[in-house]
This record gives sequence, C-alpha cells and structure tokens, in this order.
Amino acid sequence: MKVTIITVCFNAQKYIKSCIDSVLMQDYPEIEYIIVDGNSNDNTVEIIKSYRDKVTRWISEPDKGLYDAMNKGLALASGEVVGFLNADDVLASPVVISEIVKAIQVQKVDGIIGDIVHTKEDDLNHVIRYHHARGYKTAHFEWGMMPPHPSFYTKKKFYEKFGNFDTQFRICADYDLMMRFLYIHKISFYYLPKVVVRMRTGGLSNQGLKSIIRINKEIKESCKKNNVPTSWVKIYSKYFVKVFQLFQRPTEE
Repeated sequence: MKVTIITVCFNAQKYIKSCIDSVLMQDYPEIEYIIVDGNSNDNTVEIIKSYRDKVTRWISEPDKGLYDAMNKGLALASGEVVGFLNADDVLASPVVISEIVKAIQVQKVDGIIGDIVHTKEDDLNHVIRYHHARGYKTAHFEWGMMPPHPSFYTKKKFYEKFGNFDTQFRICADYDLMMRFLYIHKISFYYLPKVVVRMRTGGLSNQGLKSIIRINKEIKESCKKNNVPTSWVKIYSKYFVKVFQLFQRPTEE
C-alpha cells in the first residue's frame, strides 16, 4: 500500500529540512513524498533541491493560497492513502507511517485519526498543548470541533469521490473537508492512540483574536453549506475543551 505524504510550503527555510528528514526517516518502504512550494523567495527551494534524489516530486510555482497548493499536491498524488505534513512540523517517530498503514489494514477502515502535540517553536520536545482525538465523535463537527488534520490519513479515492479542499475558505477548508468525509459521507475511521505529528506553535489558524473570529465565521459558513446543524454558542464552547488540553500530556511522553 503506497502512502503519499504532501508538504506545502512558502518561505519555509527555517524548518523545512527537519520536516523532510522526518519523512525520509520513516521505516515504511512505500512512501511517495510530494512537496508543493509556492514560489518561495528565500532559501527554501535550494534546500528542497538538495533532497532531489530522495523526494519523489516537487514543484515551485505561485498559487492562490494554502488550500490551492494542497489541491495541487493531491493532483500529483498516486498513493492509495494520502496525508499532509506542514512544513514547520515533523512526524513524531520513524514508525508513524508503518503504524498508520497497519491500523488501516487490520481495522479494515477508510481512514485514521491520531494525536498531535503543539510544541515550542524552537523545541519540539517542549509540549505546550496535547490535541488528542480519543473519543472523537462525528457529531463534534456540530460544535466546531474536528480531529487534528495533520493526523488524518485516508484513501485518495475519497478525494476523487467527495471533492478536494474548498478554496472559498481561507482558514478552515481542512475542517470543511473532514466534515464532508467523516460526518456527511460517513467514511469509516479508526483512532490510533499515538502522537502522529509534533506541531510547532503558530500557523494560519492560530494567529490571534482576528484569526479566531475569522475561522469561526468560516466554520459557521461551512456548516451552513453542508446542512450541518450548529450555533454560535456551540462553536465558541469548544474553547473550554482547548483549555483542558493545556494540562494534558500523552502517556508516551
């Protein structure tokens, strides 16, 4: 079973090397690694070029935003299973992909969700928040809650059947996509009780009050588009859950 991992980046010279290395260190033999660069003007492309013999395919060209670039990666993907790894992040261990594939095969499911940890930007071992998917129910989408997207691996055929990322959403197209796959179309999934990704603090959806307001507005719009019942009270109540995540830690830590 071939697994495609897609990394989208723009001016990511600070951390792209550690991201790439975490993929190349995987013990699973059938990995297709695709990097989609948004025409970076720093040293990102030179770093990617230094891996040209190890990265399956890479492109560097202007795009219309993060999710447009992710859709470009999907168009290039040939793996049966697809996942995304942000340029600032790393796969948590060299056996992550092996464990994901084993779980899909043993559990006979369409997709996997796992855990991620948010860390200090300059120290991947310093955990700030533990975002676990344990006990996740698809009804949680009604409350504006989703499993961590970097831990979501599913079969490519569902992108072809149910659609790619909706680029009308600037911040929450991952929420919209996972809601369509898991809530609307009810693909089967299994919770893998492992930290899949170490994610540096920051990112498109974590940039202050304006970003919080924007993402929740988009979540409301996505629910309306997909006829998913929700309310502002439900959507904003999810932050109580996030507070508890600050004090939780994975058992493997």
